[in-house]
Amino acid sequence: MKEILSTEQIQLGLKHYRRIARQDMLRASETPHPEAFLKHAESRREVYAQLGTFAETHGPDDVIARALELYRALPFATGTPEHAHPDIKGQENALENFFLLVGLDPKTRREARSKRPRLSE
Repeated sequence: MKEILSTEQIQLGLKHYRRIARQDMLRASETPHPEAFLKHAESRREVYAQLGTFAETHGPDDVIARALELYRALPFATGTPEHAHPDIKGQENALENFFLLVGLDPKTRREARSKRPRLSE
């Protein structure tokens, strides 16, 4: 992992990601699958807000650990039809964006990904 960002930098990054998700929510009706697109964006925005709130009272290491916990608990929905499970895929996308933001070591992300439960249809 590269140098850890400060709590303020993490919060700024999450705020930026929340804005992007909000823009996506507003343009959902213009997409081929508006309901799935909206749910995906809402799910991303919720994760960013949750991590931002957590960052208000915890340090960067704790925020990263919390994100990894959320990621490990998320059912593995890869390989399902494109617009299936937009809530899970949105959360996954948000967490992976967060890992890029903080410069999480790809090996750590892969290890967390390998511990995720299978999707129960």
